[in-house]
Amino acid sequence: MADGNFILTQEGKDKLEEELHFLETEKRAEIGERIKVAREFGDISENSEYDDAKNEQGMMEARIAEISRILSEATVVNTPKRSNSVHIGSTVTVDMGGRERVFTIVGGAESDAAAGKISNESPVGSVLLGHKIDSENKIGCMTLFGVVYPETCHPLDAKAADDMMATMLAFADVQ
Repeated sequence: MADGNFILTQEGKDKLEEELHFLETEKRAEIGERIKVAREFGDISENSEYDDAKNEQGMMEARIAEISRILSEATVVNTPKRSNSVHIGSTVTVDMGGRERVFTIVGGAESDAAAGKISNESPVGSVLLGHKIDSENKIGCMTLFGVVYPETCHPLDAKAADDMMATMLAFADVQ
């Protein structure tokens, strides 16, 4: 999110604040101690322990700066407990060809696909936002598909890519 327009849920803000506190206190002290011990080995110009600790320190300080920036520029969205539409903070169940997937719509700064948290800017998240939920708790039917590109410009590769795309087409009921 290069434009600095960060959207967080309260849970996401709390997790970032917790990570920031950990990095600024425990992790910074731990890396500082590693640097101190590595300096005691003598010549730091050829000291791999020192180089590793300094590299880790640089990555940690970059993460601290990133989290600080996100927290200072973020808009925290209050998620209503009950709503008749999908919004940031909503948890939805998507039936993808007989396989149910549960997603929570969050801002890009706290998205984590492995944990089922998808960004409001992602293709699926942006389609789900704003849909009204009817009395059966179904939003409707969406078409989901992936794009497959041919490996070469050869006609057989193009045909194989088209065939692959045809098999990837799925209809998903959002509940």
